Amino acid sequence: MSPRPPVSPRAEPPGKPRTGDLLTLGRRIRHFRAQRSLTLDQLAQATGSAASQLSLIENGHREPRLSLLQEIAAALDVDLADLLAAEPPNRRAALEIALDRAQRTSLYSGLGLPTVRPGRSVPTEALEALVGLHDELARRVNESIATPEEARRANTELRLWMQEQDNCLPEIDAVGEQMARAAGYTVGALTHRAVARMAEQLGFEILHVTDLPHSTRTVTDLASGRIYLPPASIPGGHGLRSLALQAIAHRVLGHTRPASYADFLRQRLEITYFAAACLMPRTAALEHLNAAKRAKDLAIEDFRDAFGVTHEAAAHRFTNLATSGLGLPVHFLRVDDAGALTRGYENDGVGFATDPTGAIEGQHVCRQWAARAALTSRDRTTEYHQYTDTPAGTFWCTAQTGTADSGEFSITVGVPFAHAKWFRGRDTTLRTTSRCPDASCCRRPDPELATRWADQSWPSARMHAQVLSPLPQGTFPGVDDAEVYAFLDRHSGNR
Repeated sequence: MSPRPPVSPRAEPPGKPRTGDLLTLGRRIRHFRAQRSLTLDQLAQATGSAASQLSLIENGHREPRLSLLQEIAAALDVDLADLLAAEPPNRRAALEIALDRAQRTSLYSGLGLPTVRPGRSVPTEALEALVGLHDELARRVNESIATPEEARRANTELRLWMQEQDNCLPEIDAVGEQMARAAGYTVGALTHRAVARMAEQLGFEILHVTDLPHSTRTVTDLASGRIYLPPASIPGGHGLRSLALQAIAHRVLGHTRPASYADFLRQRLEITYFAAACLMPRTAALEHLNAAKRAKDLAIEDFRDAFGVTHEAAAHRFTNLATSGLGLPVHFLRVDDAGALTRGYENDGVGFATDPTGAIEGQHVCRQWAARAALTSRDRTTEYHQYTDTPAGTFWCTAQTGTADSGEFSITVGVPFAHAKWFRGRDTTLRTTSRCPDASCCRRPDPELATRWADQSWPSARMHAQVLSPLPQGTFPGVDDAEVYAFLDRHSGNR
């Protein structure tokens, strides 16, 4: 599945049904026709159309003209808005629509089985069973293809799509800033109280609990209007604002349960972007960054401190704004202490190593790049700056290191040489040369050392757990459904 552009609330053209709603429209017409005890021929005569045409419309095979819809509504004595409502008229119709859609998929047609017509003689219980079987069949197929290779392919497609957008999603920027302003944001860091107001505007309250399921970061109880977060044990708790905003984002952006791993990854990207758009609203962020650019003093650490976020959040948000708001091509890397790229973005031609699927995650980063050099620097208190000559050109980079449960990592933002003039640290004298992907650059061992040790060494490799781990399963990938449902049930009476 190719990644889709982000979802944002927008009005449909009045009076025109969406293609995906043709089945619902057809069932609503049939429902009102049956209520009026009209046959297809009678409705056709009243509307001046053919019964065969109306049959196609009722079965979702043809999109009616607006003028015909108006004539049908008049003949059935219903408002056009009632005819175009998005909900099936009753449970039976909902099951018929679900069965019809399931039988139209390539998954079902590939089985070579006959199509079941849900006529009046088919009991509702039988429709329930058939729809349930189709849902389970789809779930098992999606589960079977949710391999690490499938996940990497989907992630690669999403990364390339974002690269085409210059890593900028203006619609989500606008929604995030609007909500932050409505919650009282003016300038500087978004407060925890403002985040709580944003949740309240959507009918939710934020609760901190100590027993969140281990496979989750947050849990939202849609029935009770609660968003459960980890305890606010760290002074400031900057990460908790982002977690709360990501939970809120699912509601704001109209997400439905992910139908595939690609859908899941797209939603994760969108909620992360929404949180950043609230914590560092585009208008205020660009005011800060453009002022720094005019002074030729751009610095990720200043951007970070101005909005009270982590260095990684500031660096990644900078990539959202750099090209569209500052006119700067840019690249971003998160590299672990083994030198593997765990997250990356670029639209400046720096070029990341890829595997045969096109994925960059887990790929070797040259030892000469700032992302690796920063991890060997003795001074970790300030940003590390470096120029690197590469086969793709010369790049200036600023890097900062950090520590996570999995070990050390570095966060790097870089630009082509011509754009270094806007940044603090451009006067660094550190300059290296990278010949990667030429293996002689930094991956091939020194010939003399290889001769000495190749037959005299036997290292015991550290096994990475993810090598043997299956892709996590569940309604939401990586989440233990049983654990989540037990958690919600445990907290449901604590009001």
